Amino acid sequence: MSKKSNYSYVGIAFIILVFGIIVVPRIIDRVNQDDVTRDESRSKDVSTSIIEDKQKAQNKSDLLYLEINGEPKKVPAFSFTNQDGKTITNEDYLGKAYVVEFFFTTCPTICPIMNRNLVEVQNQFKGFENFGVASFTITPEIDTPEVLKAYSEKHNITNPNWNFLTGEETAIYKLANEGFNLYTAKNASVEGGFEHSGNFALIDKEGFIRSRKDNFGNPMIFYNGLIPEAVGVDEDGIPQEITILKEDIAKLLKE
Repeated sequence: MSKKSNYSYVGIAFIILVFGIIVVPRIIDRVNQDDVTRDESRSKDVSTSIIEDKQKAQNKSDLLYLEINGEPKKVPAFSFTNQDGKTITNEDYLGKAYVVEFFFTTCPTICPIMNRNLVEVQNQFKGFENFGVASFTITPEIDTPEVLKAYSEKHNITNPNWNFLTGEETAIYKLANEGFNLYTAKNASVEGGFEHSGNFALIDKEGFIRSRKDNFGNPMIFYNGLIPEAVGVDEDGIPQEITILKEDIAKLLKE
């Protein structure tokens, strides 16, 4: 055997010896301090997160997002007082699918119809803790928590996540017109002195406005709240949308 081969073997042996002296004790020390276990645990956490994300993606329904400038429209932050005198914010609805309306208790025209329809929706999802309704009054100077409480009792509101909300008038009107894109305004020339949309907005568990497609493949955005389900089609030939609202709520509850 040549001297060159002997030098090679000596070099390899030396490297192995250094590895044993320096690296092996560090590995033993890490095992004793549970570092290796923690690394494996972190790997498992990452894997679990990936699996959960995939499951969420698989559970996504075919409902579309309302997009503004290419971005999904999310409900802005809000904070108002409900019929029980409690402060309710948008964060109280996270994890819940919910319906939004704007109304007032002395409304002589469309509000009673809208809320009768919403009571039917409420009864459809009785027992679902992740379903709610947010009803914002547009006459907060009249609709105090006490007035809203009496109103909710009169209309057989049983869902604990159905909040009738009152607060600062300017904030409510801004939320209606800009936050949910549901038209609301004062108008002395109309019956009741106010005018507002008769539509409902549907919000998903993450706070985004959602709806099904229309006949052109675009989001229909809102649901007509003025025609009872039992009527089917009104005198102008407009079909009721309470049935599809119920169907789409059911989809969001599964997401």
